[in-house]
Amino acid sequence: MNSVNHQFQQKSERLTDAFRVFNELSENLALSYQSLQEQVATLNRQLVAARGERLNTLIEKEKLASRLQQILSALPAAVVVLNAKGLVIDCNAQAIDFLGEPLLGQAWQSLVKRRLLPVVGSPHERKLADGRIINITCNHLSEDAEQIILLSDVSELRKLQDRLAQQKQLSAMGEMVASLAHQVRTPLATAILYASQMSKPELAEAKRQQFSNKILERLHYLERQVNDMLIFAKQGRLAMQGFQLSQILRHVEERMEEFVGIFYLENRMGDLQLSGNEDALRGALLNVLNNAIEVGAEVISLLVVRKEQTIELHIQDNGPGIAPEALQHLFEPFYTSKTNGTGLGLAVVDSVAKAHNGSVVCHSQLGQGSLFILTLPIIETDLNLSTASSAQSLKESQHESL
Repeated sequence: MNSVNHQFQQKSERLTDAFRVFNELSENLALSYQSLQEQVATLNRQLVAARGERLNTLIEKEKLASRLQQILSALPAAVVVLNAKGLVIDCNAQAIDFLGEPLLGQAWQSLVKRRLLPVVGSPHERKLADGRIINITCNHLSEDAEQIILLSDVSELRKLQDRLAQQKQLSAMGEMVASLAHQVRTPLATAILYASQMSKPELAEAKRQQFSNKILERLHYLERQVNDMLIFAKQGRLAMQGFQLSQILRHVEERMEEFVGIFYLENRMGDLQLSGNEDALRGALLNVLNNAIEVGAEVISLLVVRKEQTIELHIQDNGPGIAPEALQHLFEPFYTSKTNGTGLGLAVVDSVAKAHNGSVVCHSQLGQGSLFILTLPIIETDLNLSTASSAQSLKESQHESL
């Protein structure tokens, strides 16, 4: 009996211990649940706060993106974004206005060839179909392979620069007139003197012919001076018309018949029909040739060759050459090393070349002669179609010269 009571007592104690442990676990579980609820509530508050901050950030970013888009649309410049393959992935309205077609997905190089014409002497500028001049700048977007192209309309700036150049030209005209006055007076007085002698009946025929040649020589000199002055005053604004290359070369060859030295002419271009101002080009060639004669050259050659889409006229002489310090000022107006020169001859050559979208350079060393290279773009024309307008263009050119 005692054994049964003892076992019952042990079971009661174990059961009591179990209830106590259960109660402790229940209390711990309740506390853990309460703590978990508090953590959940804290996380919910943090999540709500984070969501609010993220929402505010997104709103600010949307506002910033919208503002940037408005700024991009309002920019007077065109903006084009390219991917690593050179395809347009974004652009503003001004870019479409400049290039005149949908741009997204287009290859940039293809757009440049179709819509942007090169500007001679300015590699960073292009001309649009409507005549506007734009400046092109390119940059990479941070470390990415994408590029951003900025096209700025510089037409007004160009006009202002041209206007400023024109004002400088007018200022230079005053200097030119002063310089030209005594250059014209001396040969004119000489021509008048010879002309007055020719009326004498006792003058021998040989002397009369000599005086006639002297008068003609002085008149040719005056003609060159006046032509140089007119072309320089026009600042490259020349009337263009159709002409034959062989015509200019034939005239130059005739004028060089008076040269006492050796003159070679080689035309590797054939009888090409071109567009330009024949009188101005002929005068430019004669200016270079006359310079060679005046410095004492005994052998002069004129070689006409083709180089890609340009025509090159090489004028080589065996004269004394040009000093390096003089070479860098060679094409500046009124710069001359001659005591009786106006300094307009080579400046006119440069002006005529630029008026034809070409260029002129000189390579020379003291004691080794000089080489002038006049480069002009080949603009072929049909002389039959342009004959009717040629007379009118020439008439307008002469009217502008007055």
